[in-house]
Amino acid sequence: MMTDRVHRLRLRTPEGVAFSFRLASPLLRALALMVDLTAVSVVWSAIALPLHLLATLSEDVARMLTLVLYFLLAQSYWIVAEWAWRGQTLGKKLVHLRVVDARGLRLAFPQVVLRNLLRFVDGLPVFYLVGGLAAVLNARGQRLGDLAADTLVVWEPEEPEPDLAATRAGKYNSLREHAPAMARLRQAVSPAEARAAWQALARRDQFDAEARVRLFAELAAHFRRLGAVPAELADGVADEQFVRNVVDVLYVTRR
Repeated sequence: MMTDRVHRLRLRTPEGVAFSFRLASPLLRALALMVDLTAVSVVWSAIALPLHLLATLSEDVARMLTLVLYFLLAQSYWIVAEWAWRGQTLGKKLVHLRVVDARGLRLAFPQVVLRNLLRFVDGLPVFYLVGGLAAVLNARGQRLGDLAADTLVVWEPEEPEPDLAATRAGKYNSLREHAPAMARLRQAVSPAEARAAWQALARRDQFDAEARVRLFAELAAHFRRLGAVPAELADGVADEQFVRNVVDVLYVTRR
């Protein structure tokens, strides 16, 4: 694992597959946070009206419910959004940020919960001062919640659609006949991993024979684990062809 001067992080997964991420800048994270806080505030404005009415009967009860309900709303928003959208919220989608596992593994639900439960600590004393200082002082831009959950926030700028000619080898794709495996792959494979696999196929003729075999063996092993691909779907399929099948499943939609 290493970072360079342009805040690009290179990770190597346990299977030996290397990926490169661009770390999110403090400005982009602040913009995403403002959008998310606005979204929470809009929803909260609808919930708060009954609480104002309750305050006429009991201010103490209304105050307690206000604190509890706002905490639950805010936490639910970040946790549900980041889990359902694979590390993104409305704000992160808008500025192309994503939460990822710091080791290059699939983001796990406990990580999403932990990083967001510690958000209130990062927000102390005001305007995310603690979290902001931690991110600025940390080489990987991690706030306290990220450090505890072992997560990173990365920037995924829009890129041109890949040329999918590399996936069209005219061979049978066994993954297309197994809907559960396709669904698992589409859920588990990150955009960065999908892009890396497509780029490997597009540049396969630029590698020497040994490096090409080694690269596609590592990629195939990584995707088999991520998608829990049944053995019968991979038996007799060369590693490079298997990676081509995976890219075909990830990028090409068929009716």
